[in-house]
Amino acid sequence: MDLEREVQKKFKLWMENDYFDVETRQELLKISDPQEIEDRFYTDLKFGTGGMRGVLGAGTNRMNRYLIRKVSQALADTIREEGQEACDRGVVISFDSRRFSAEFALETALVLGANGIKAYLFDDLRPTPELSFAVRYLNAIAGVNITASHNPKEYNGFKVYWEDGGQLSPKQADQIAAKMAKEESWEINLLDKNQALESGMLQMIGQEIDRAYEAEVKKTLFNVELSQTAGKELKIVYTPLHGTGGGPVQRVLRELGFTSLWIVPEQEMPDPEFPTVITPNPEDPSAFTLALQTAKKLEADLVLATDPDGDRLGAYAKDRRGNYHRFSGNQIGVILEYYILSQRKRLGKLPERGVLVKTVASTDLGDIIAADFGVKTINVLVGFKYIGEKIKEMEREGWGTYLFGFEESHGYLAGTYARDKDGIQASALLAEAALYYLQKEGKTLPEVLEGIFHRYGTYLDEQIAILLAGKEGKERISAVIDRLRRKKPSFLGGIELERIEDFQTGLRWKIRDKKEEKTGLPQENALRFSFRGGGFVMVRPSGTEPKIRFYFCIRGQSREKAEQILARVKDEVFAWVDDLLKE
Repeated sequence: MDLEREVQKKFKLWMENDYFDVETRQELLKISDPQEIEDRFYTDLKFGTGGMRGVLGAGTNRMNRYLIRKVSQALADTIREEGQEACDRGVVISFDSRRFSAEFALETALVLGANGIKAYLFDDLRPTPELSFAVRYLNAIAGVNITASHNPKEYNGFKVYWEDGGQLSPKQADQIAAKMAKEESWEINLLDKNQALESGMLQMIGQEIDRAYEAEVKKTLFNVELSQTAGKELKIVYTPLHGTGGGPVQRVLRELGFTSLWIVPEQEMPDPEFPTVITPNPEDPSAFTLALQTAKKLEADLVLATDPDGDRLGAYAKDRRGNYHRFSGNQIGVILEYYILSQRKRLGKLPERGVLVKTVASTDLGDIIAADFGVKTINVLVGFKYIGEKIKEMEREGWGTYLFGFEESHGYLAGTYARDKDGIQASALLAEAALYYLQKEGKTLPEVLEGIFHRYGTYLDEQIAILLAGKEGKERISAVIDRLRRKKPSFLGGIELERIEDFQTGLRWKIRDKKEEKTGLPQENALRFSFRGGGFVMVRPSGTEPKIRFYFCIRGQSREKAEQILARVKDEVFAWVDDLLKE
């Protein structure tokens, strides 16, 4: 059957079957553009390695209650194959501040209930890391978070965790994806909400989990006494960007002693429209516009922002001249890494077999710092789920002690109480680090970063994403990466390359040796060009958006030299891309 006929068949089903509600049919009826109809029905939104995410709306290629029901049924089928004990242990469900998040969370619970699987549903929105913690705390078989993280307001998603509190393994993700693909019918049974509550198949949860989670966050800190006595001296401005972080970040910071804390009033309350920002993403400097205005009025020392589901942290800090310095995700990562390792060493708590885990797209500076403290570095594929898998592996096999993990996209976790990045914990750690360095060493955080550069070398990083939307854009992204894959340069921007890693083939090409070896990592459509002496360029398609992402990590003898090299490398890489896009 050709594409046009398949699209019309699906469209007709959604328009004529009474299972789909009136609002859904009315939404589809208003669409006059045939290309819009095609984009909504040319494919079914796929379940990926950690879940699924897409634009809200009616259609098989959109996030809606019918897709939520279908993926929930596939999850239920997977759990039922684990046996009755797994069904009894249940699934924890949380949600963020996006449109339909609460409704989708309830739909998930009621589908699970219809399959004899207990659901623990949070009574209000909660951050992603608390969901990861709650799965472990309640000994549940799985967890579901209804979130699209920092994506634009048009998106929502369905993210699945397994019993260790980490995201799904590829095997489990494949099981759910296969069950979704096999199920042709869209008509899924749901339990009645009142019946689910009365029978105990649906249990509401809330404050008990909050208290337990926040207590675990506090246990990962190093200078609680200093925060209690001097925390009020550090002025902090914080914004949850209309998301889930507002309550827990405020409670944790204030209870620690950071009472000189101001919340950006326009962004304090959850709002699915995210009216004050273009994108609610702490990676984006424009998301800090209001926070910086507040900080300048108050002469704040530190400015923090978490994304809508509370798992990412962005930050600015005031320097000696009163200017606010923006930290990239990598820079926050190395500041936290250096603080954690140096504090552990100072307190005699640095284990012999300590391990840092970070992604291959994150700065090489992390490896250098870890080596200086005698800590092993493990680099994993992009996605915090791989960091969580390494924590699980270490615990199961007993070969190392996990200390800290980070990814350049502003994700951090110290300790093992959760298995996903935690913006609430990172906020507390960064505030404590800022206070410690100011009180004990007389340094601002920008000075701390410059000290790290002076000790280990200057590393500058940047990430650039190119949007190529729709079916055609997806094909162009694949074509560009495939053509880059065939390039085997020895230099980039005038700097010699040491190796080229193709994570799709699982092979590493060592340029001088003209030798091929295995990367030892799972397959992923990504390329990494590593410079001799440190630094790299990496390219991969986004896992959640129609974008191709380029990651730059450049080492230089000084900031000025690194900036010059970065400019040359970017010019050459994007000249390649421009040529490829013209083909």
